[in-house]
Amino acid sequence: MSCFSFLKILMILFNLAIFLGGGALLGLGIWVTVDGASFLKIFGSVSASAMQFVNVGYFLIAAGCVLMSLGFLGCCGAHRESKCLLITFFSILLIIFVAEIAVAVVVLVYTSLAEILLQNLVVPMIKKEYGVQKDITQAWNSTMEGLHCCGFNNYTDFKDSPFNKEHNSFPTYCCSSTNNSCTENMAETANVKGCFKQLLLDIQKNASVVGGVAAGIGAVEVSLPRNLAVPLRKERNRSEEQVPWILPRRSFNLDELRIRSQDGWLQLDKDPDGHL
Repeated sequence: MSCFSFLKILMILFNLAIFLGGGALLGLGIWVTVDGASFLKIFGSVSASAMQFVNVGYFLIAAGCVLMSLGFLGCCGAHRESKCLLITFFSILLIIFVAEIAVAVVVLVYTSLAEILLQNLVVPMIKKEYGVQKDITQAWNSTMEGLHCCGFNNYTDFKDSPFNKEHNSFPTYCCSSTNNSCTENMAETANVKGCFKQLLLDIQKNASVVGGVAAGIGAVEVSLPRNLAVPLRKERNRSEEQVPWILPRRSFNLDELRIRSQDGWLQLDKDPDGHL
């Protein structure tokens, strides 16, 4: 197998993986949209927690369509060895990479703004749904248990919630003790951190790992297809240059015979003896 064929196969396999991944996300998104109840039964409260902030079904469908289109474009560009398709493919990848960096910068710079926006969405939902909606209650219980936190800000988020009104207490995660009852005084004394602040604290503790993983994903995202396609194109051009010119089987006038070289057309003339 030649180097050209090997690079071409690698490029096609890389984009085929992107295409199949997009198809999986698309199918998952359709499943969540059509039958979200069965999805929650299988994947549990983590998925329910995500559904509090975004419509997971439509998000997965959109992401799947984008990835499938990107993979199809890359496969066609590699198979046809089309410079236009490959440039379009790289341009889209570069746009996605820049968008990821922009989102990361915005999140880091405007963390306080994000906290305010989320607080305005999440806290009213807790006061209205916690203790009534099973999925939301399980999602928050799993979050508080995993992060060792209480509510979005603290225990006060659960005041006047259906759970608080029914049991006249707060979730046990808001107290240091493992008793079944957590009164307001106990929660105030325990002073358990809110989940948003605890999440930020965990991210800061593992900032180097998170940054390294993000940088690695971005580098692979941009460099791998580029490093595959650039040699692919060069090898293709080299192969075309090595193909010899074959004269067609037709009659021609020797006085006007020309051959093509790398520098242009060469005119073949006859000498006085009639030789070329």
